[in-house]
Amino acid sequence: MDNNNIVVHLTKCINFAAIKHKHQKRKDKEGTPYINHPIGVGYILTHEAGVTDPVVIQAAFLHDTVEDTDTTFEELEETFGKTVMDVVAEVTDDKTLEKMERKKCQIEHAKSCSHRAKLVKLADKLYNLRDLDRTIPVGWTPERAREYFEWAEKVVSGLRGTNHPMEDALDKLFKKWEIPISS
Repeated sequence: MDNNNIVVHLTKCINFAAIKHKHQKRKDKEGTPYINHPIGVGYILTHEAGVTDPVVIQAAFLHDTVEDTDTTFEELEETFGKTVMDVVAEVTDDKTLEKMERKKCQIEHAKSCSHRAKLVKLADKLYNLRDLDRTIPVGWTPERAREYFEWAEKVVSGLRGTNHPMEDALDKLFKKWEIPISS
C-alpha cells in the first residue's frame, strides 16, 4: 500500500469512529468527547511506540466501535477488510458477559493475542491509565481507581515483551500508584 492509500485508509477510520462515537463522552469531569480516546490510542502507537503498521493504527482508531456503538464486525470487515476487523475483534470485550467475567477474560486472553492486538491493547491501557491518573471519573472512588490500576497491571503482564516504550511508560504509572509489577 502506498503512502496516499495509507492516508486515505487512516482518515476513513478516524471519520468512521468519529461518526460512531459522536454522542459519547468520556467519564471525566470535563465530559471529554469520546473520540479523543481512539485518536489518543493511535497517537501513542505512532508517536511513542514507533508503530508504523497501518493495520494496527486503523484498529486503534476503531477498537471501541463494536464494543461501544451499534457497529458490527460485519460492517467493519465490509468497510475496512478482514485483517483490520480481526485485530478489532481480538481487543473487543464480549458485552454478553458480566463485567467481572469480561475483566477476567482480558487477563486470560492477553498472552494469546496477536502481536498487532497486543500493541493496540497496550496503547489502550496506557491511554486509560494516564487519563485515570489525571482525573478520577465522575462517580468513582480512589479505591475503584486503584482497583482498575491493579487489574490493568494483570492484563499488561500478559502483553509484556511487545513494545518496550509503552511498557516502560505503563511501569512508571504502576510505580506511581504503588502497584506491584508482575514478572
